[in-house]
Amino acid sequence: MKLAILAVITGFIVGFIFALLKLPIPAPPALPGIMGIVGIYLGFKAYEQVAPWLQTLWK
Repeated sequence: MKLAILAVITGFIVGFIFALLKLPIPAPPALPGIMGIVGIYLGFKAYEQVAPWLQTLWK
């Protein structure tokens, strides 16, 4: 949880600095960007679940 809070604080600071300097936001559009991150996370978690099964097939 501490890591998540630090990530949000860091993101907030970076976003604030980008807005202050009138630079484009360093992120994809809101919903597609969030869905991409969720997809990456779910794919990673799915691999963690399937990896032991796959390793038994390749032996």
